[in-house]
Amino acid sequence: MFEPLRPIPPGRRTALGVLFFVLFIAAWAGATFGGLVKPLFLADPLKTLNAGISLFAEFGFLGDVAMTIWRVVGGFAIAAVVAVPLGIAMGAFKPVEAFFEPFISFARYLPASAFIPLLILWAGIGEAQKLALIFIGSFFQIVLMVAVTVGATRMDLVEAAYTLGADRTGIVRRVILPGAAPAIAETLRLVLGWAWTYVIVAELIGASSGIGHMIMDSQRLLDTGQMIFGIFVIGVIGLISDFLFKSLNERLFPWNFGR
Repeated sequence: MFEPLRPIPPGRRTALGVLFFVLFIAAWAGATFGGLVKPLFLADPLKTLNAGISLFAEFGFLGDVAMTIWRVVGGFAIAAVVAVPLGIAMGAFKPVEAFFEPFISFARYLPASAFIPLLILWAGIGEAQKLALIFIGSFFQIVLMVAVTVGATRMDLVEAAYTLGADRTGIVRRVILPGAAPAIAETLRLVLGWAWTYVIVAELIGASSGIGHMIMDSQRLLDTGQMIFGIFVIGVIGLISDFLFKSLNERLFPWNFGR
């Protein structure tokens, strides 16, 4: 059963994934219902579920969820549209890489949250500030990861294309991009997960809507049930988006997934 890199059937994979969640919730219930943790610090599963129902039924939480999703998708899409072409250019052409890489390598280590005071000063507390924060947090990561992926293109394929008469544009379109496209799509899937952390940070400060705003309001009221439910919703939405992204990648690039 436990053999390195040996795949397992989809049904077993799903069952093992569900089993972990069952055990996690069981441990959570045991710690809270058993009195090991005070309700002030950790709400039990039933209280958390009731808090979630109340959020949707009485406090318009669906609007907060929709606003957060819009911010993530908007900021991430802007970052991807700019970063992917730049990453491809850096990976394919070494002079471009030499020009941009030092600054991008420097900038990607700067925590996006550190820009919040400046972004509030420059853009206020509206949507532009939150989209800009997601852009900053996603852009530099995407650029470097795409550049590394494109730069790993096999040179024997490039040389063979030159031998067959391809020019520089043809090398990029017919050799580099088809080979790197599946890995670029996976890069976008991974960075989308990081974008969720940035939007919540943005909503914790200077926001009047969104999941992060709800969590901060719940913290002021010491309502751990609502806080945990908000975190749970983020995880569920992220998991759904990850599955959708992965399914799309499998349809676009079936050869990369063993189909």
